Amino acid sequence: MITIEMMPPLMFGGLVLAMLIGFPVAFTLAALGLSFGFLAIHEGFFGFSFLQAIPERIYGSVLANELLLAIPFFTFMGAILERCGLAEDMLDSMGQLFGPIRGGLGYSVIIVGFILGAITGTVAAQVIAMALISMPVMIRYGYNMRYITGVLAASGTITQLVPPSLVLIVLADQLGKSVGDMYLGAWGPSILQIALFAGYTFVLSVIKPGHVPAVPKEARTLTGWALWRKCLLGIIPSAVLIFVVLGTMMLGLATPTEAGAMGAVGAIVLAVIHHKDFSSAGHKILLIGVAAAGVGTIIGIYFTPNLVFKIAFAIAYLAVAWVCIEAIRIPDLRILVKQGYETTMRITCMVTFILIGSTCFSIVFLGCNGGVWLEHMLTSLPGGVWGFLIFMNLFIFFIAFFLDFFEIAFIIIPMIAPIAQKLLTPVVGADAALIWFGVMLCVNMQTSFLHPPFGFALFYLRGVAPKEVKSSDIYWGAMPWIGLQAIMVAVVIAFPITVTGLLDAPRKVDLDKIKIEIPDIEMPPPLDFGQPKN
Repeated sequence: MITIEMMPPLMFGGLVLAMLIGFPVAFTLAALGLSFGFLAIHEGFFGFSFLQAIPERIYGSVLANELLLAIPFFTFMGAILERCGLAEDMLDSMGQLFGPIRGGLGYSVIIVGFILGAITGTVAAQVIAMALISMPVMIRYGYNMRYITGVLAASGTITQLVPPSLVLIVLADQLGKSVGDMYLGAWGPSILQIALFAGYTFVLSVIKPGHVPAVPKEARTLTGWALWRKCLLGIIPSAVLIFVVLGTMMLGLATPTEAGAMGAVGAIVLAVIHHKDFSSAGHKILLIGVAAAGVGTIIGIYFTPNLVFKIAFAIAYLAVAWVCIEAIRIPDLRILVKQGYETTMRITCMVTFILIGSTCFSIVFLGCNGGVWLEHMLTSLPGGVWGFLIFMNLFIFFIAFFLDFFEIAFIIIPMIAPIAQKLLTPVVGADAALIWFGVMLCVNMQTSFLHPPFGFALFYLRGVAPKEVKSSDIYWGAMPWIGLQAIMVAVVIAFPITVTGLLDAPRKVDLDKIKIEIPDIEMPPPLDFGQPKN
């Protein structure tokens, strides 16, 4: 005889067992949810009509969710930028800029990883691109092999945390918070993580200088203004795209979906700019468009928008359209855009089916009092709030050995979000509680790409590394960087200000002091309709 108290642990255990078997997660979730749902109906825990909530939730939370429309746009943006040549130019220029100092190539990989993370949002793109470009150079100049593999894999995972990360968009949706607030909360840990990675490289250059030598002078082909010009040509367009995507969102000028659409178009523009077949006429039209956009922006900031404002931005839009037409003219870019569409379709379909499966599972789980069971188990942990945070981070760390971040976000997060809101509100306030919790888990989930034997970043690195690079070097090289990310998790737990510092402070209103004043309004005289006629 199965009781309703037995259903939640049975469902959770069945989920873990199914994950270990390796069957596709989306179909596993749906099958488990429906199977246990029919079992619950048979046992009389709820009626058949309860399952009507599944299609209603799928339509309302998945198919009609406008926030999820941002995912294909950001995916397409990352798919275009990973192959357009931007990474090569930036790594080459940064490598020469930092080359004279010990660990300079490591610093360049970390910085470029941060910049690419803010404009691509895909781990595979960064790891593969940076490994193909930087690994041969670092090997040639005598860098320690384990440092090479570790810094390349770790710098590729930075994209998980740096806005506009897909992980942050998904977490914002699952936690019911705004994407803009999630991005603001992630900036502090992102910068701290870069500083931590650079600090480790600096310490290594002092303790073991032979592991991270400087690049010989004869190998540095660019100096002076030529070097700075190449750096700026890589950084300035990237900074403009970052502002178009993130700045418009944080200033309230665009929704995440609108910002993602602009980012997708901006990615095509960057790909055309970096292509060798970009025409001279296209260069001139692009410069005219940039100047027109600058004029329109100045008018919009300091004056009332008028006809000149509209004409300026019309010229800028026409320039962008011309550049996009150049992408159609160039065969390489036509292929690139087609590959971007294919990648976007695969990832979007995967996310949608995981969401549908997780909806089936979560509704039945909650219908069987799974939320009550989970809350009782997590709130009774020793240590209160801090015990809960430590347990959840350890749990996410170990479950990330088997699940990727989409699966964790869609399966685990909705179950624990109400409990986190209840426990963390006394620490940082109701508005910031889930932002702090989401960013904390995002930092934690970065390790899922690094820890052996299932870290995807290690798989990507193994696939493109030369034959002389041993798998043991890749796995052991990742260990110090996993430790650095664990330190980051501890910092975010111990100092919530790293996440909440940029968030708007909640307004404290004393309800007892609120007065509602109704102004005296002179009522018009009643209407005279006259005497009724006989």
